[in-house]
Amino acid sequence: DSLPPAHYKETMNTILVWIQQSETKLTMPQVAVAEYEIMEQRLRELKALQSSLQEQQKGLNYLSTTVEDLSRKAPAEVSQRYRSEIEVILGRWKKLSAQLVEHCQKLEERMTKLQRFQNDTKTLKKWMAEVDVFLKEEWPALGDSEALEKQLEQC
Repeated sequence: DSLPPAHYKETMNTILVWIQQSETKLTMPQVAVAEYEIMEQRLRELKALQSSLQEQQKGLNYLSTTVEDLSRKAPAEVSQRYRSEIEVILGRWKKLSAQLVEHCQKLEERMTKLQRFQNDTKTLKKWMAEVDVFLKEEWPALGDSEALEKQLEQC
């Protein structure tokens, strides 16, 4: 009665491997990216990881309820060992979940800023091209005060 079912150990190993792989993915060094497409790809990867996290939740729930069941049946020292084991996993799970949310939010904010910057840059380049055309126009003759006033207004 104090031993967990075989499915418990399989689920435990699956969850631990998944957590380890996910932690590795999240600890990859964050580089400054100025290409929107790369940022979109990274966001898709993070969203996929979030979906995977939700899929693994069922296994984590199973582990928690199994530990609770074992706690009622097993001797205190065995029960404590399983509880401490699940507490470590739950702690890593919560940390991973929080990091995922934080990474997604930061990336979405940076993508918005980059998009705004790219739009502003495009507008500025268009304006600079118009100014360049204006500056290369031929100057009006000195005696043509009307043309000079018009050019002064444009300046």
